[in-house]
Amino acid sequence: MGLFGLFNKKKKETLDKGLEKTKQSVFSKLARAVAGKSKVDDDVLDNLEEVLITSDVGVDTTIKIIDRIQERVARDKYVSTSELNGILRSTIADLLTENNSGDTSNWDLPSDHKPYVILVVGVNGVGKTTTIGKLAYQFKKAGKKVYLGAADTFRAAAVEQIQIWGDRVGVPVVKQQMGSDPASVAFDTLQSAKANDADVVLIDTAGRLHNKVGLMNELKKIKDVMKKVVPTAPDEVLLVLDGSTGQNAFEQAKQFAAVTQISSLAITKLDGTAKGGVVIGISDQLKVPVKYIGLGEGMEDLQLFNRNEFVDSLFKQQ
Repeated sequence: MGLFGLFNKKKKETLDKGLEKTKQSVFSKLARAVAGKSKVDDDVLDNLEEVLITSDVGVDTTIKIIDRIQERVARDKYVSTSELNGILRSTIADLLTENNSGDTSNWDLPSDHKPYVILVVGVNGVGKTTTIGKLAYQFKKAGKKVYLGAADTFRAAAVEQIQIWGDRVGVPVVKQQMGSDPASVAFDTLQSAKANDADVVLIDTAGRLHNKVGLMNELKKIKDVMKKVVPTAPDEVLLVLDGSTGQNAFEQAKQFAAVTQISSLAITKLDGTAKGGVVIGISDQLKVPVKYIGLGEGMEDLQLFNRNEFVDSLFKQQ
């Protein structure tokens, strides 16, 4: 097996291990849902609905999944409970496909322009700055020249943290004094990145939601200023969510989507929770693709999301 094959195997093992708590929870609930039943009937579907909702898939997405399975049962006349796992697996994979989740297979960037600018948003505590650091590491490992912008100027700890990650990964960090205008930091970052022929720029932002109007105005100003340097910026607005918070992550996602246009999602801390179903629900409800998932503390543990591998890890029987 070549090096690439070994890496993929290790990546899949990390995914399997990271989703183990969610998988055990889902399978134990599924076993109870079909106990004593040989075919999928209304009782089984009612039980399955409860399984999905309590696995943090979310009510609206759960109803969508149940409706599709009901259509399958009506069409086939008879569906055994032994088939349910496979049907559920394919239905969820289809939902993720519809939302374009897991379409990226490598760390390549568009070749038509650079730098590629990623504006990163999310509340404090979800692992936003850590995700930026891990993304910087992955892009650098892929041979990209990376710049970081410390535009969360309202917390001294945020600037210090992103500087620590910059030093650790070995990439430049553009920063100003605490309390500086975040748009000014973004402007300086893009100017430096452009002057030094950078491939990708990651801009950190303040994680505040208590004042939605202020946040919306701030993000708009950052975007407007960046366009003066790189007209296409931002190429991506990445929302970072803590998967372990389950339904709270849903609420955060909806609130951020209300103030700015989100183009991709990173869902962190999936390794320490049984709430991995949140990945399915958030992507479906926001119609925004999941692009990255966090499965541990190591720099390699931020993975590009692959829907087929995700579903396989979630429903693979021992």
